[in-house]
Amino acid sequence: MKTIQLKQAGGVENLVYAEVAKPTIQDHEVLVQVKAISINPVDAKTRAGFGMWGRMKEISPLVLGWDIAGIVTEAGADSDLKVGDQVFGMVNFPGHGQAYAEYVAAPADQLARMPENISFEEAAAATLAALTAWQAIVHTMQLKAGQRILVHAGAGGVGHFAVQIAKHTGAFVIATSSGSNKDFVLGLGADQHIDYTRETFETVLEPVDFVLDTVGGEILKRSLDVLKKGGTVISIPTGIPAEITQLAADKEVDAKFILVASNGQDMQQIADLLSKGIIRAQVATVFPFEAMQEAHLSVESGRTVGKVIVSVP
Repeated sequence: MKTIQLKQAGGVENLVYAEVAKPTIQDHEVLVQVKAISINPVDAKTRAGFGMWGRMKEISPLVLGWDIAGIVTEAGADSDLKVGDQVFGMVNFPGHGQAYAEYVAAPADQLARMPENISFEEAAAATLAALTAWQAIVHTMQLKAGQRILVHAGAGGVGHFAVQIAKHTGAFVIATSSGSNKDFVLGLGADQHIDYTRETFETVLEPVDFVLDTVGGEILKRSLDVLKKGGTVISIPTGIPAEITQLAADKEVDAKFILVASNGQDMQQIADLLSKGIIRAQVATVFPFEAMQEAHLSVESGRTVGKVIVSVP
């Protein structure tokens, strides 16, 4: 089968195509013929020597990627899935997902059956990004109806799922994006839009209960200023520096970092929302498998609306 291996950290030229044998599966796994792969910022960061690189640099051959949608072609004895099932999920994160391949051996309990009303591309899009939003909002925040949440980069991969999931809880949702994406963000269900190119969010917002920071850096620090006493900012891109922890304590708020983890039960919740049309996956661009380098460059641009997808023949 075809796969894409990373020989060393660096630029996109280090993504190298190779032919290898199909993986063999264990009793708790299924073999998935991959139809679509979602490309995330963590993919590009890891390829460049950051992200998950420190955890994975000793693996050889190293195959990046975690987000897949495809068809089960073999099922282990302990799997609830069967041959022919169309499935999607985030595989072995944080760990060696090996998604950049025509076939992936995946733990069955990390996958969900695809809703019939979505494509493989849309399913692949609703994996790591959707799980990140779900785990942040439902598990960590435990967001409730009537509470106020600010979602940074509401048109992005995690952001556009976060807006929809937060709205589904009954919260009042504020989202930032450029002005060109205002209609898209409001169409997702946001109650208020802030154009970050023209407005300073901390000067125009009433205090909020939660902030979901998908940007990091100075945005994380500034987000402390819009939280109610006892409120929480959850940052996705990086850990919480000691300076921010102290500032948060001084302001009587909290700052947390979370790392998404593979979880089939959460994937099933996302599948249910997709099947009912409560949330939808926005696919920004679909690249062919032969154009993985271009897909990485697109993600690195930071200007995509929704998710970058790679299709597999």
